[in-house]
Amino acid sequence: MDVPRYNLLDVFVVSGHSSAAEEKKGADIRTADGDPWSSPCVSLERQLTALNSLSLNSLPGKEEEEKVVYTVVDCFQQQFGPAVLHLKQQHVISVIGEGVNLCRHGKLSWLQIATKSRVFLFDIFCLGPPAFRNGLRMVLEDKNILKVMHDCRWISDCLFHQYGVLLVNVFDTQVPFRYCVWEQMFQQEKIQLYLDAQENPDTWFLRPLPASLLQVLALKAMYLLLLHSSLMDNLMSDFTAVVHAYLNTSQNESEDHLGSIKPTCMELPKELRQLADDRKLRREKAVKDYRINEDGLLIRPVIELNERIPQKGETHRDDRDYLPPK
Repeated sequence: MDVPRYNLLDVFVVSGHSSAAEEKKGADIRTADGDPWSSPCVSLERQLTALNSLSLNSLPGKEEEEKVVYTVVDCFQQQFGPAVLHLKQQHVISVIGEGVNLCRHGKLSWLQIATKSRVFLFDIFCLGPPAFRNGLRMVLEDKNILKVMHDCRWISDCLFHQYGVLLVNVFDTQVPFRYCVWEQMFQQEKIQLYLDAQENPDTWFLRPLPASLLQVLALKAMYLLLLHSSLMDNLMSDFTAVVHAYLNTSQNESEDHLGSIKPTCMELPKELRQLADDRKLRREKAVKDYRINEDGLLIRPVIELNERIPQKGETHRDDRDYLPPK
């Protein structure tokens, strides 16, 4: 099954109206903390190792390139303000972070945020903490904006302790992604490549970052937003089916039958009572298929995950979600 195209975005590359790194053509890019290449978190030796180990053949979409419009935001003068203004007008966004040892003790390099029509790649390594003080914190803490994330534990830990950002209104796709029939929505290998594209986190600190990797960042954010829509359709399938039947109850009946029905708001129609029957049948089936603990709750089956091989010199195991093999 082919991965569905994301029709809301044009399928050609516009590298964010040209990033500041491209405009400077290799000029020194500095953050509030100084030269990014001298970061105490990622040494020059580790960055060179990441660059040497980078293989474009291992990137997703090499054979059939999937390209997406994205905007690299690495300066405040022209790009940052319009990007934040656009995000503040949204109801649903996807949020992904990339870095090394991503938690309160690690280092955040990129923050990818996608909407229905735009993908923004915020270069936190270059922008530094002012990026959150000047607008991103307002977006991430807005209770009226749903933030779609995949395993929000470590990124929320990083944002709270390093940048004072308290995430609210989060939809985490990790749990429903496991228990929905996701094989019918996406091709497994493609999703795994996009959600876990690079196993060497030092790669994300290369500056300028190769355009192929910027594409990976953008695609991850784009597909996460698309995954949310598919999961919601899957989770709400029972309710939408009953509503559809409820909607057609009267209009498909004959006039003689409707004349014998006395409208009342005190009694639920059979279409809505069916929902309770469906839940009862599922509960009975679950009791047969799974064990129950002493509290009367179903014991979840153990899911085997693909463990990645830690990189040389890495002190923290990336605890993000890896997909089980077919």
